[in-house]
Amino acid sequence: MSSPGDHDGLDGLDGLDGLDVAAALDVDPALASAVLEIEGHIADGGWDQPSRLYALVATGELVEHEPELARAMGLDEAASEGSLTPVEQELPGTARPLEEVLESISWPAGVSGCAAVVERLVLPPDADGQVPDDPRRAEEFAREHPDRQEVRIVAGATRGGATYCALRLRAHDDAASVVGGTDLVPGLLHLLAATLEEETDE
Repeated sequence: MSSPGDHDGLDGLDGLDGLDVAAALDVDPALASAVLEIEGHIADGGWDQPSRLYALVATGELVEHEPELARAMGLDEAASEGSLTPVEQELPGTARPLEEVLESISWPAGVSGCAAVVERLVLPPDADGQVPDDPRRAEEFAREHPDRQEVRIVAGATRGGATYCALRLRAHDDAASVVGGTDLVPGLLHLLAATLEEETDE
């Protein structure tokens, strides 16, 4: 499937037919758990939601350094080892797509990873040559395309290089139909990973 318009982070949207078994061997369980936790939480709120951004913090460090926050989130030492806790971030009030916002974001050292949630229209591959170059016309084209699919994407990345995505189609809106994998949305994953790169002094 392909995405119309200016949503570059969705380039290469693959694997909606199921989880790649070979890729599952490379899954970071802490990251996958955090991404699926976010996906389930967002799904409870239904569709047509705004984009969201999360910092992923090592739960053990959160319990140690921010005990009051950890208690408020129901976290304790017993549940902390080897896990990541999503902490939602406030996004700037802008009409820009989240993919563009990510290009100006960097994280402090205490953040182990990050995750993003976006809802997008995707089109079948045979529509690629028909999508107008103008972003507004492209979005209109996508909304009117008879084979469009609405998809919610939760994508995450860590400083260690792990990635994971969870995709839910509006046409198959149940937990059993959520597709997971390490590289389903490579464009968006690349943008997330870039926010975690350490800045070097030139």
